Amino acid sequence: MSDTAKTNLLNHDRRSMQDFFAGIGDKPFRATQVVKWIHQYGVDNFDDMTNLSKELRARLRDIAEIRLPAIELDQVATDGTRKWLLRLMDGNCIETVFIPEEDRGTLCVSSQVGCTLNCTFCATGHQGFNRSLTVDEIISQLLVANRSLGRDPKGERIITNVVFMGMGEPLLNFENVVPAMRLMLDDHAYGLSRRRVTLSTAGVVPMMDRLREACPVSLAVSLHAPNDLLRNELVPLNRKYPIRELLGACRRYCDISPRSRITFEYVMLAGINDGVEHAQELAELLMTVPSKVNLIPFNPFPQTRYRRSSNESIDRFREVLIKAGLTTITRKTRGDDIDAACGQLAGRIQDRTRRRVRIMSQIQP
Repeated sequence: MSDTAKTNLLNHDRRSMQDFFAGIGDKPFRATQVVKWIHQYGVDNFDDMTNLSKELRARLRDIAEIRLPAIELDQVATDGTRKWLLRLMDGNCIETVFIPEEDRGTLCVSSQVGCTLNCTFCATGHQGFNRSLTVDEIISQLLVANRSLGRDPKGERIITNVVFMGMGEPLLNFENVVPAMRLMLDDHAYGLSRRRVTLSTAGVVPMMDRLREACPVSLAVSLHAPNDLLRNELVPLNRKYPIRELLGACRRYCDISPRSRITFEYVMLAGINDGVEHAQELAELLMTVPSKVNLIPFNPFPQTRYRRSSNESIDRFREVLIKAGLTTITRKTRGDDIDAACGQLAGRIQDRTRRRVRIMSQIQP
């Protein structure tokens, strides 16, 4: 069997790995063994999987592989933020970012090559869209980061949190994002808790409801405006799913647990959405949803028309929300000297943006 016909085992969560082994006439429990070898121990050589029989190891060498994307670029910012540019088999590139903090280490992963949504303040949206990532291309970002960062000398986990806040809209790649998240949550793989895996969406309402049923991880919503008129301009998806429908989906999502709440992300754009009147409108809007608000200072990129709000404007905005009883923080900008900050990710892609109209039309209200 040629290499091109081999199955990349990174494409399987434990459930589909069981199907793979059943398909080759072996026992389903092999799936747990192989998932552990790959994701817990970082092994990519079948010969090192010593609790598999020699015959099975030989067969896996013939029909399967564990293939990671190539690291095209590995950069470290002055604040310790680290960014990898990963080259995929088709020549496209995606970006992944690790953000170290005192009490956690967060990996920001991508879900698509480019993005279809064209949010006006985001570098990824400006570069166009090529395709969605496969399961192996998503989970490989965690594997590559784990390998590059090495082991903590105290034996503690270096990557404690994963956020789907990189390139792409995760809910437009639902069928591949969910198995990748299941691997992240699987105790036989990465063992992260649901509250430590966060999916960020611009508000694909029907898929938010599907996610609530299939894999209810922490949810963040890219809101960025307190009314439909302004959000239509900043987040064009709002024309299909306006704020009223979006907040309804948020309330339904919170029904999964009494402790559930939505993180609303709000990028601060000078003279656009950062006035006291916007803050007051936002506070009133969110009163019916268990929530917290992350204010994100805008991170500029070439050809953008927007400017970052002043610190004074951000502080005034935050105070209005806090006085209204909303938990509100200002996100610290990290990695902007290597273009690794929020809204700046832009891997090299072969743009097929004309597919946007077809893809968006497939999202059923």
